[in-house]
Amino acid sequence: MKKIAILYGSTTGNTGTVAKKIGALIDADILDVAKNPIDAIADYDILILGVSTWGFGDLQDDWENFLPNLEAADLHGKTVAIFGLGDADGYPDTFVDGIGTLYNALVGKGCKIVGRIPLDGYSFEKSTAVVDDVFVGLPLDEDNESNLSDKRIQKWVEKLKEEI
Repeated sequence: MKKIAILYGSTTGNTGTVAKKIGALIDADILDVAKNPIDAIADYDILILGVSTWGFGDLQDDWENFLPNLEAADLHGKTVAIFGLGDADGYPDTFVDGIGTLYNALVGKGCKIVGRIPLDGYSFEKSTAVVDDVFVGLPLDEDNESNLSDKRIQKWVEKLKEEI
């Protein structure tokens, strides 16, 4: 059986809450990147990364510190999915750019990236998380659309189970 880890960084607790919701739907260990679990990554076949976007496209602080370690890790043969939180009303030009930052850091690292989502149902102007007219991970807006999050999470996890 493939081992799954959900790695997340969370300042306000929202990304951690989403990580736990995903973890309740899929058998996974949940790891906080603030604790720098880089050595643990080797033990997992599948990584689900959770990140929030702050201000005008900035990564959450714990991810700022952890990302160089992730970029240096051997990810060959691993499957990776990304979810991210953002504020489409307050920052429509950088909505969930954290997803895009992680995606761009992982491209070419030998891992398979899964969990793409159509743009349907989202209202924003621009995002680095959009590649070839789809989100490269699950975008969530807990500030303005928290009522849609549980349904979006459920649908995404079902998609991940098919892809992994």
